[in-house]
Amino acid sequence: MVGPCALFNVLSADTVDSICDLQEKFRSAIHEYGRVITTTQKLLKACRILDIPVFATTQLRAKLGETCSELGLDSPDGIKTHAHVDKSAFSMFVPEIRDAFKKLGGEAREVIIVGIESHICVTQTTLDLLKEGHKVYIIADGVSSCNKEEVPIALARLRAEGAVVTTSESWLYECMGDASVPEFKQIAGLVKEYNSKTKEGLQALCRI
Repeated sequence: MVGPCALFNVLSADTVDSICDLQEKFRSAIHEYGRVITTTQKLLKACRILDIPVFATTQLRAKLGETCSELGLDSPDGIKTHAHVDKSAFSMFVPEIRDAFKKLGGEAREVIIVGIESHICVTQTTLDLLKEGHKVYIIADGVSSCNKEEVPIALARLRAEGAVVTTSESWLYECMGDASVPEFKQIAGLVKEYNSKTKEGLQALCRI
């Protein structure tokens, strides 16, 4: 099974946020899928605060459905994506997404990945991004697979390939870097809002 992976970028001039294949059909098949959705919701709220561009893909949309509605992508009150592309490739870094990256500027970017499946979409996306010279952060409390045993093996491989494996809260504070930045109060409030859910997600997804 192939499933969602989402990409996010660290706060800087080369920041982007992409969401890959977070679709309704995977809800009952993926280990702790709800936790992945919750982490993605938290990071999307951070993207709104930090004005980070959002990109998204779906995997075979006609068969597997639209992106999960609770993420609010391209809804009237949600986040407007720069590209929302359907694909058949396992990697989300398809030509349409690659071109959308280039429209923001040709420099290498710092890309954050959440979603599924850790050993398929997340892995192949990460390898493609690393090959292109981008820095990749994988959010450990925001990735999963149908078989949970795949997750630690995939993370170990991708760490060895040069990706950074971290957590959603660690990444948010790395974005800030300093408590004096204007966005810090809102981000700290977001962390507090999701405190219990983040703890539950860590316990469910990082103990594998």
